Amino acid sequence: MSVLEVRDLRKSFGKTEVLKGVSFDLNEGEVLSIIGSSGSGKTTLLRCINQLETADSGTVTVAGETFFDGAPKKQKESDKRRNQLLVGLVFQNFNLFPQYTALRNVTLAPRLLAKERPDYKDNKKAILEEIDAGAKEILTKVGLAQKMENYPCELSGGQQQRVSIARALLLNPKVLFFDEPTSALDPELTGEILKVIKGLAQEKRTMVIVTHEMEFARAVSTKVIFMDDGVIAEQGTPDEVFGNPKSERTKAFIRKFHE
Repeated sequence: MSVLEVRDLRKSFGKTEVLKGVSFDLNEGEVLSIIGSSGSGKTTLLRCINQLETADSGTVTVAGETFFDGAPKKQKESDKRRNQLLVGLVFQNFNLFPQYTALRNVTLAPRLLAKERPDYKDNKKAILEEIDAGAKEILTKVGLAQKMENYPCELSGGQQQRVSIARALLLNPKVLFFDEPTSALDPELTGEILKVIKGLAQEKRTMVIVTHEMEFARAVSTKVIFMDDGVIAEQGTPDEVFGNPKSERTKAFIRKFHE
């Protein structure tokens, strides 16, 4: 069953056409890696799917819900907020609040959302305790049991990125997106994050990962998309894309990483 359906997504910045009609499906439990050169449209695609940028046209469906429809109409804020809970996004530069501890960074969004629950006033203490318990469990799972009360400035880059992954996981999204999750880290810390993502893949989390880590993409993915100049130039299994690419552009890109 498709949990993510992207149809003919297009996006221009001024006269520059960045996405030229991108379409793909992702089934529940699959891991999709999106690879390609800088400027190929990978991050713009992710940002349009997550509504951080507004695509010019196309549609995005998540878990059967219309997440984005290029037809010009105003979306209610409540509908937009509900839709955004279907996806989680881990940024390359962490985006943590420096004034809050690791635990508080993870619980901030769920605590704000809890205030909209009709039973919040009557059960505030129990609801907040449940949120904190869930956050502590996830932070422990990503190896930060001893760092929950630390502030971002007291954490390494790898630890900060694990906090941002825990923050996304606590909302239990249908699809978890990663935008170059290791690009801001040195090689030693990169391994920490790739290990966490591999663990999520083993749990059959549905994920979309924009990455320049080719060996990682080959090892963790069930599907790979190679983007070139705003279109999908090739897609298939890791063995098909990395081991037996069809297009000359894909072959040249893969070859560059083995030189």
